[in-house]
Amino acid sequence: MLDELSGATVFSKIDLKSGYHQVRMKEGDEWKTAFKTKQGLYEWTVMPFGLTNAPSTFMRLMNQVLRAYISKFRVVYFDDILVYSKCLREHLTHLEMVLKTLRQEELYANLKKCTFCTDKLVFLGFVVSSQGLQVDEEKIRAIQEWPTPGNISQVRSFHGLASFYRRFVPNFSSIASPLTAVVKKNVGFSWGEAQEKAFQALKDSLTHAPVLVLPDFNKTFEVECDASGIGIGAVLTQGGRPVAYFSEKLGGASLNYPTYDKELYALVRALETWQHYLLSKEFVIHTDHETLKHLRGQTNLKRRHARWMEFIETFPYIIKYKKGKDNVVADALSRRFALISTMEAKVLGFEHIKDLYKDDPDLAESYKECSTGSHGKFYIHEGFFVRERRLCIPQGSLRELIIREAHGGGLMGHFGVDKTLAVVKEHFYWPHIKRTVEAHCARCITCKKAKSRVQPHGLYLPLPIPTHPWVDISMDFVLGLPKINHKDAIFVVVDRFSKMAHSSHVPMSMMPHKQLSCSSGR
Repeated sequence: MLDELSGATVFSKIDLKSGYHQVRMKEGDEWKTAFKTKQGLYEWTVMPFGLTNAPSTFMRLMNQVLRAYISKFRVVYFDDILVYSKCLREHLTHLEMVLKTLRQEELYANLKKCTFCTDKLVFLGFVVSSQGLQVDEEKIRAIQEWPTPGNISQVRSFHGLASFYRRFVPNFSSIASPLTAVVKKNVGFSWGEAQEKAFQALKDSLTHAPVLVLPDFNKTFEVECDASGIGIGAVLTQGGRPVAYFSEKLGGASLNYPTYDKELYALVRALETWQHYLLSKEFVIHTDHETLKHLRGQTNLKRRHARWMEFIETFPYIIKYKKGKDNVVADALSRRFALISTMEAKVLGFEHIKDLYKDDPDLAESYKECSTGSHGKFYIHEGFFVRERRLCIPQGSLRELIIREAHGGGLMGHFGVDKTLAVVKEHFYWPHIKRTVEAHCARCITCKKAKSRVQPHGLYLPLPIPTHPWVDISMDFVLGLPKINHKDAIFVVVDRFSKMAHSSHVPMSMMPHKQLSCSSGR
């Protein structure tokens, strides 16, 4: 209803007096509204509040009475009637037509609550003007003066009131996530520093909420979306001015999506939210994720991607790539992760690895060739050895730490080999990086406890008694040894008949991925 007001500059609001009581009960049905008091039995002759079909009946009445003016110069919601026009002369004509219709239908207004011929008024909790849509100052004042919640019920009340204006707040879901965590079932109320920061941040965001323009369906819409580790966000704009904001906190399986899937999911949710704006006319999608530029040319899609693409292709869209620094609606959480990466680099210190390149068995040869000139994809930047914008990590420095952080640190969820490898390879490089990641994931105790797929054990049977040497053998590995010549484990084979043993020094990376600490077989 508010979208109809685009282009209007003059407004009037008419509020009916005791709206429900202006509807006569059908003769013969008064007994259905009977109620008993100590003075006797009474029946309503007009429609009372509280009947099941009272709202729909009254709304149907208002639509029938003012049907000729719907979507032309009037908006009605129950007993609130808004008349809008593009100029004062036109507005007086429209206002006269509405008032004459109300007089003919014997519907009466409350003059004290009516406003006539103004450029700004409050309607349905929003301030409507020629500039667009704004938050109601009275409701914002109530939010600003809201005391610190002391229980879950008060948190729900505050969150519900703030959510009414969520379209005005970029990244509302991410900001309010500490508050939503408090109201979950079986969590219990706890008010800490994170909740207080979110509480104050929402107050500040609503106090400085922007003016949203009303959509003009003759102009082109633009959608900008972004995703971070725990949330997605989007903004709908026209001519560089926001029409509405959208945000959503990720949960469940969506938290484990790779970056591309999160970016695509953010686009899908934005299109679902604003499809009533975007289906009718071609619009532009701005993204800072370069892979989405080739959305239409992808083949061999996963089932999830195919389902999303089937929905996206119902829209007439054009995709334009925008670099991250130019994306005005980039999720604040995305920027925060970039800051964390920079901070970790300063705290941990990468400076010492500059002196390890020349003696590193994996990188020394390429480093020496690169020192005298260019060497394929390698180059040296401020003392660091780089391969295709990825920092080379020598042995014995940060490899294990980087893999451990990419696999189970921070917001990582002990992903499998492929996802862990993708996170590491995004910024770092060293030879045989996949083997190292596979070995780390194979040794992860947390993964083995949580992701074990051991089948139920069968009957316990004794091993057969061997009759000849080297027909039945047992195998075992001795692990955790210091690395010597790239070897850090001993493979031991014992003949069960003669007890003769053979051992061999082997690299840990050569062991099977699914091999446990020891195994035996025939």
